[in-house]
Amino acid sequence: MHRREILKLLALTSALPGLPPPVLAACHEIHAGLGPTANLRILSPHQDSTVLAMAELIIPRTETPGTKETRVDEFIDHILAAWYTDDDRARFLAGLAEVDARSQKLFAKNFVDASSEQQSEILRALGEELAQAVSALTNAPRGYRGETPLPQDNFYLMFRQLTLAGYFTSEAGFTAQLHEEIIPGRYDGCVPVQSSNPAKGA
Repeated sequence: MHRREILKLLALTSALPGLPPPVLAACHEIHAGLGPTANLRILSPHQDSTVLAMAELIIPRTETPGTKETRVDEFIDHILAAWYTDDDRARFLAGLAEVDARSQKLFAKNFVDASSEQQSEILRALGEELAQAVSALTNAPRGYRGETPLPQDNFYLMFRQLTLAGYFTSEAGFTAQLHEEIIPGRYDGCVPVQSSNPAKGA
């Protein structure tokens, strides 16, 4: 399946574990291909730190590993480098820059330097704007394109989709959180089947 088709399936899937098999397989392949150390191709160190800080707020570490341990930032970097078009990549990076711009305007510091409460405030605002975009599109006349960006063009939607896909298709996220198996269990295809209604006297 073409990468763009997989991205469309990912964008259309709002719930996990509801990812179509091609998307799951492609995401598992990305995780399996990550090297022993980080090798970022698109994200700068600062952008990478911002991605991790935002992702940790969406899926914080509890009794199970968080997004840092599951290398969600490297997963996102791979998607940006190998799957996204130039326009999508530029939109994502511009969104990251806007997160810092908001933080500077509100708190006179970059997002990674803000307190957890301040960071959460910014993510709440991004979430509210996304909800407004969805509502505007849902309630608008057919064919309407207003000033509000369409949901699929919304940076925060892109970020959440990549974060959730990166986490829940990692080994830890898939097994610990979803209680699924990446490698299916053993299949015994030649085991004799016992009758559920044995003959009398047997």
